[in-house]
Order: sequence, then structure tokens, then C-alpha cells
Amino acid sequence: MSGPLAVHLATGATTVCRCWRIDRADGVRLGFTDHDRDLIFEDVVFRADTGMTARSLSQSTGLSVDNTEALGILSDAAVTEADIAAGRYDGAEVRSWLVNWARPGERELRFRGTLGEIVRGGGAFHAELRGLAEALNQPVGRAYQPVCDAVLGDAACRFDLTAPGFRLEADVAKVEGAVVSVPDMDRVRGFFRHGRLEVLGGAAAGLSEMVREDGARGGLRHLTLWQALRADLKPGDRVRLTAGCDGQAATCRGKFGNFLNFRGFPHVPGEDWLAAVPRSGEVNDGGRRDG
Repeated sequence: MSGPLAVHLATGATTVCRCWRIDRADGVRLGFTDHDRDLIFEDVVFRADTGMTARSLSQSTGLSVDNTEALGILSDAAVTEADIAAGRYDGAEVRSWLVNWARPGERELRFRGTLGEIVRGGGAFHAELRGLAEALNQPVGRAYQPVCDAVLGDAACRFDLTAPGFRLEADVAKVEGAVVSVPDMDRVRGFFRHGRLEVLGGAAAGLSEMVREDGARGGLRHLTLWQALRADLKPGDRVRLTAGCDGQAATCRGKFGNFLNFRGFPHVPGEDWLAAVPRSGEVNDGGRRDG
């Protein structure tokens, strides 16, 4: 540690506290402090009346993961149980500072990472904080497989999802568990399978989920999600539907016209090829055969 905060700590008579900032994926930014009054820096109000605190940060050299835990009280004014249950805090970015509350400009960033598992109970929550080294636990590299390993619309896929006809908006007509129904639209059955439903309005605004099945009957489009949204989605709420891709070469070519960017290997031999043996009466020249 160096700078004005280090000089202040060296005096032995300190006025320091800890501050945390949470940036959710939906754009909401929240500030908390364990001081007895609010602090303001970086255009964020760090509130003192939230009952939020954190255990000591465990840090080490090398590539091991830094970790700590945030503790707090569930309240309508700060972190609500409904928002946690809806998944609005999943993967949220967290930053923590050691701050001289007498002069907030004297501060040092001590932790940066994401929220992990959140446990609720007894009117409070316990949230695991995962450091930046957590990303090093993720597998890196590509897998040689017949299907495409890109995500539709990402930098590898390069397909422009803003192209006309691939993103449509509609008002919810009916909700039954994980099945969301909207007025039918001029798209073939299964057009949104493997796609995404995003909620634009209502209590579930900002949430999204992948579409498992897409069918139509009775003048309605019935979209079965992989899991029900963890917030109250009601008829009349506005949603956006994005076309789905199953990663197959034929889908990439026919549905999206994007085969030049296909990231799969459709001609790679299957598992049965490992146990294949030559047979009389068959072509055994090692060439590729269809069928």
C-alpha cells in the first residue's frame, strides 16, 4: 500500500471503514459501507443504513482464488429477497475499498470480483464473493465437434441479430409455469427454439431465459423455457424474442445464411468410427461416404 491512505494508516490514529459497490447485470448500481454515515465517491452513495458488512478477505500469491463473504440484512430499502430470488444479483460485479471516511479521496481498492452463491435465511443473506482469479478455473480452448461452439450473435458467430425478422417483441398473453404464451406470429414452428426470451416490462423486467420448445396452437405461440422466470411475469408484460440456433451446419446455412462463420466440424468422425473395422463387400478406401 502506498499513497495518502498509507500515510494516514502510519499515524496509528485512523479513521477508516470499508465500502462495497455492486454492479448488477441490469445496470443497477448499489453502494454500502460499514461506517455510521453515508459516504459519496465515484458518483455513488455508499449507504450506512443497510446492515451490510463483510468478513476479512483471504488473499494469497499465485493463481489461487481470493475469496470473502458479504453479510447483510434483507430489506426493501437495500437488497430484497425478491431480487435475490429472481436472480438479479447472479454474477454481479463487486468492488471493495478501504476508505478514510474523514477524507474519502484517501482510499484503496482491496477487492474486485463477482457475487457467487447467495444463501438466504432468518431475514438475512450470506453472499460468497469470488475474486478475479476465479476466471482461471474455466476451461480454455475449443472442442472439435460437429456442432458450432459459438453463441449466436457473438464475436465468433458474427451474425447481426439486429437484422430484420430475428428479434421480435410481443405482449404476454398467458403464463403457466415455464410456458409463456404470446400472440402467434409469422414464423415457422421452432423458430425460437434454443433462442432467448427477455422481459422488457413489469415486475420481471431485465430477466431472460433460454427457450427449450417453440410451438403454436389456438392462435398463440407457446414458448417453453428451460426454467420458469424467478419473478412474477404477467399477461400484458412486454417481451423480446430472439431466434434460436441449434448449432447445426444446415441451420447456419439455411436459417441465418452465415455458413462462412460456422465454427463446427461437421465431417469429424463419430465415436463409432473408433471401433470400425474393414468388411468385405464395402468400400474400404478411407474416403468419406454420405448416409
